[in-house]
Amino acid sequence: MTGTSESDATLETAPLVGVVLVSHSAAVAEAVADLAVGLTGGGARVQVRPAGGAPDGGLGTSSDLIASAARSVDRGAGVAVLADLGSAVLTVKALLSDEELPDGSRLIDAPFLEGSVAAVVTASTGADLDAVAAAAAEAYTYRKT
Repeated sequence: MTGTSESDATLETAPLVGVVLVSHSAAVAEAVADLAVGLTGGGARVQVRPAGGAPDGGLGTSSDLIASAARSVDRGAGVAVLADLGSAVLTVKALLSDEELPDGSRLIDAPFLEGSVAAVVTASTGADLDAVAAAAAEAYTYRKT
């Protein structure tokens, strides 16, 4: 008979940090979300939502899409928001300053692809928002040579 350990049960019931991936392209945000979730290695089901593109499906950013995505992943442990380019960052900053994102939402300064993967994988372990942010930011130091 297979049982669930107390630590496994706690991880399954504890709120996890949610992650929102903001890109100027819906396809890019979705692809990065799929990659990051695929690399969790069967960890807990972290809530990840892409928020890419303009409302009409074109390139751009949408404050409504971002706010909706953040609300949908909020489980009480915080929301890590990663953005790809300048105006996406500015849109997230505006949403934060206008308090339009859930309490505990934070814009994470990290490379979009590598930082997103690190954030999602770390969140899937049950880590808190500070640890998720640190893992994502650490992606700046990844050397490829």
